[in-house]
Amino acid sequence: MDWIRGHTIGHGSSAAVSVAMSCCSGEIFAIKSTEVSRAEFLQKEQKILSTLNSPYVVGYKGYDVTTENNKVTINLMMEYMPHGTLTDEIRKQGGRLNEQLIRYYTKQIVQGLDYLHSKGIVHCDIKGHNILLCKTGAKIGDFGCARLVDQAKWNGGTPMYMAPEVARGEEQGFPADIWALGCMIIEMATGGSPWTSVNNPDSLLYHIVFSGQTPEIPKFLSSQARDFLSKCLRRDPKQRCSTKQLLNHPFLEESNLYSKENQESIRSSPTCILDQGIWNSETIDDSTQEISPMNMPVQRVRKLYMQSGKPDWMLDECWITVRHCSDDGIIVCGTKGFSSSHGMEMESCSNSEMLTDSHGCLNLFATGRNVDLLNTQKSSSC
Repeated sequence: MDWIRGHTIGHGSSAAVSVAMSCCSGEIFAIKSTEVSRAEFLQKEQKILSTLNSPYVVGYKGYDVTTENNKVTINLMMEYMPHGTLTDEIRKQGGRLNEQLIRYYTKQIVQGLDYLHSKGIVHCDIKGHNILLCKTGAKIGDFGCARLVDQAKWNGGTPMYMAPEVARGEEQGFPADIWALGCMIIEMATGGSPWTSVNNPDSLLYHIVFSGQTPEIPKFLSSQARDFLSKCLRRDPKQRCSTKQLLNHPFLEESNLYSKENQESIRSSPTCILDQGIWNSETIDDSTQEISPMNMPVQRVRKLYMQSGKPDWMLDECWITVRHCSDDGIIVCGTKGFSSSHGMEMESCSNSEMLTDSHGCLNLFATGRNVDLLNTQKSSSC
């Protein structure tokens, strides 16, 4: 599949994630890339992700090898999740989520874990950064640490979410994902570490192994939420609930009403490509947009720009209209840095009406009509 690479939206320890676009269909997807010399974890992730198909797991799109900047690169293509990570959502909500939203996301994450465990897969790194959001809710992503349960004697993970048996270097099975889930719920509720008294990673692992303690469950949560957490955060892995048991817990059974209301508020599709959030370096959607979407294009553009951290922007002073400047085929007007799947940098323009700001940033907006980014012929259909 031929595709063009957009901006980088995330970094891992050995790979970077970018937005990409299919040259044939115009489909937007995410692409995780690394040099072939560092591709061991990415290749393992591809093998696992390619076997999965669940509405609660980030979708697999394909896999290829390209040469970019004279380097052989491995590329894993995945579903694009425009609303960012769960950690991003916590930040946008002021540092913590309300219990109704915690319940909503938790149920979807448990459904995703239930699917993985039924396939014999241990994720091994459940945390806010690895839960991705879209208009339908939460999906589990980043399978770089994932293993089949019969191979996952010990694989590690992120210390803050690490179960006691994992910190001791023992077996890392399904219960380790349940412990990490409990830690992540505390992260959603408080915006911080489940181990509030320990910050140093080495001290944290020592504390998890030898203290005999469990993370403190926030007292302001409801009794149902506290009971749910207590069943996740038991030091003995044999005493932790399974995903199927958790799905039958009263805390999650009450999430159905909120789920329907939330889906109603975000059901409508974007009215222009700007709404997809693919041309900004950070996720642009937040809860206020989902509940009360901005109908006027100018308001949408203004809000997007304000979220980029430049509050001195003035619409009338900084924006100009750009029209046709070449009869050649178009990719993006006035924007450099997009590379094709063959490693070529592209820069060209179209006669489509677009807006660019004084900083050289492209914003596909104009009159709100559709813009064909991949039409290689001169077009005035916009």
